[in-house]
Amino acid sequence: MRRALEKSLDRLNTDYLDLYQLHWPERQTNNFGIRGYKFSPSEDPWTDNFEEILMTLDDLIKEGKIRSIGLSNENPWGIMRFLNLAKTGLPKITTVQNPYNLLNRLFEIGTAELCMREGIGLLAYSPLAFGRLTGKYRKGQMPEKSRFKLFPNLARFSGENSINATDDYYEIANNFGLTLTEMAISFVNSKEFVTSNIIGATNLNQLGENINSINKSLSTEILSSIEKVHSKYPDPAP
Repeated sequence: MRRALEKSLDRLNTDYLDLYQLHWPERQTNNFGIRGYKFSPSEDPWTDNFEEILMTLDDLIKEGKIRSIGLSNENPWGIMRFLNLAKTGLPKITTVQNPYNLLNRLFEIGTAELCMREGIGLLAYSPLAFGRLTGKYRKGQMPEKSRFKLFPNLARFSGENSINATDDYYEIANNFGLTLTEMAISFVNSKEFVTSNIIGATNLNQLGENINSINKSLSTEILSSIEKVHSKYPDPAP
């Protein structure tokens, strides 16, 4: 971890990082497309190293190389382990970077309450579900140089329910004078547990639309319509 940090500081040409996040849990857990969790200790080579990790991060903070720490793609159990150890005087995590969008709201199940009560902010990634929630793939369209065109094996947001839910969300946005992009990003922005919405764009038009969503607010009627679709197609892209 120290070696990785030093390389990051060198590449960024800086002496310290405001936020340093641990990307993936080492242990076997249900991340990225896996709904259920199967406990199989005999097949998991991981050994508990939460304290060792935090002690190393504590040293790096004291050396002035890191100011705050966070997690990514983490579940409630892992977050709580880090929080419990922080009570012994080790540094506390301040962020968790997990997927969150109209097609994947699994963060709301357990993790949202945990983070709200413990003062941890969500850095939501994939707010547009790899571009699925822009509407550009509707009716079988496959634009050149788009993510799904370049990487056809990205199946997370390509299931039938994801496609059907996207069509329903598109209709809601259209009925209320919004683009699907604006509605999808505004939905993420509306959540009080979200600290930052990690947008992505490949051209200035996309960037402008993403940024402009900050000026859009979703009415109670829009949010109610969204919940009806969510009940019909609950989290089709875990």
